[in-house]
Amino acid sequence: MNKKMILLYLSILLYFIFLTPFIGWDIKVEAFVALVIIQILWIGRVFPLAFSSVLLILILSFNFFTFEETMSYFGSGIIWLLFSTFIMASAFIKTGLASRISLKMLRMSQGSGKQLIFLSFLLMFVLSLFIPSNIGKGSLVASVLDSLVKSLKKIVSVPNLSKSLFIGVAFIVSISGAFVATGASSTIYAFGMFGEITSQVTFVSWILYFGPPIVLFLVLLWVLFLLYFPPESVNKTLILSLIDEQINELGKITIPEIKVLVIIGMTLLLWMTESFHGFSIPLIAMLGASFTVLPFSGVWDWEEAKKSIDWDMILFFAATLMVSKMLIETGTVVWIADELVSTFDSFSPYVVLIFLVISTALVRIIFVNVLGFLTIIIPVAITVGQNISAIDPLIMAMAVFLAGVPGFLLITQSPVHLISYSYGYFTEKDLFRVGLISMVLWVAVVFCSVFFYWSWIV
Repeated sequence: MNKKMILLYLSILLYFIFLTPFIGWDIKVEAFVALVIIQILWIGRVFPLAFSSVLLILILSFNFFTFEETMSYFGSGIIWLLFSTFIMASAFIKTGLASRISLKMLRMSQGSGKQLIFLSFLLMFVLSLFIPSNIGKGSLVASVLDSLVKSLKKIVSVPNLSKSLFIGVAFIVSISGAFVATGASSTIYAFGMFGEITSQVTFVSWILYFGPPIVLFLVLLWVLFLLYFPPESVNKTLILSLIDEQINELGKITIPEIKVLVIIGMTLLLWMTESFHGFSIPLIAMLGASFTVLPFSGVWDWEEAKKSIDWDMILFFAATLMVSKMLIETGTVVWIADELVSTFDSFSPYVVLIFLVISTALVRIIFVNVLGFLTIIIPVAITVGQNISAIDPLIMAMAVFLAGVPGFLLITQSPVHLISYSYGYFTEKDLFRVGLISMVLWVAVVFCSVFFYWSWIV
């Protein structure tokens, strides 16, 4: 019997013991068991994520909500924000604009290996403005860097430079996705959750809250890589000529590229001025996505555009919203939060925050899907913050969100890690060793943000 079948039978057993009407369990116990079942299915990959999400819809509809209440989450603005950004991001990549911007940025290194590493990090932040998928960003940047490294290896060996570039992809992609509210599916979820507890979270304020801490970590990680993997001395003219060669293959900028650049620029401008015009971020995103398909302004037709939408991800994303709502509506989140607060009752409230942040960073090691993990930990953090008067719930939630986003130690912590690792430029030992130091630096940056930055601006 394989592992998946064992996990399936375990899930069925838990369902019949706790979620059938034969025994009247407390609603919080039932909610917790439902959470365990779906995490077993998601983490164990017993079925594809989308089908496991369908099973979750059935569990929720039979045990917690009506079918109509469960399905109402597909009408959430956050779902349609994800839908729209899929279309715009794919148009950005399809036209070749993504590759052009990537190569132009890498050329700014002037052929320096050190600057090339830093700019490859910075590139992923720029792409986060346009691509809400970590896998999409990771695949794009890794393919561009692989072409460059392969050309270099024909002339000179560059193992350290390669390690820095590709481990950097594994680390920075997820972190850069937290830089803007639309940078990744997990960030879109967090943006929606934070918006429910305060109206002060906007597209611009998100960058203000998370930009400085993330940029600080980027610089620290760059210095760490320069010390841990000192880049080889390479002829600067050679690197520039290789980049120029790839740029020349793209030819002159095309009309479709210009159209996408204008559409995305308009969308970003409207997102940043939301407080002036009052139109929501999801509505603006749908407007931008529509412009990519309309006559004259568009770059493709609907038949092409709809293929770019990851419907499985949308179904999974809606399921994560359902899980959060179940935990909140049944009082399970409050129960967990009360237990945490009472356990640390004799300590400073900041001890609770420190415990949550460190626990989040450690538990994240075993979670491949960060979105599924955040659906559990963010509602708990918000509720704990609401129960502790000394700490703003938003600060508590932001700290836990940042702690839970990246994976540093194992290649199994993220699909992007697996993509980057598949190119063969670093080993699992390389990742773990530099990842351990990086993880400590990241947690330190989160704590500095809590005590010295967020408490000042929030």
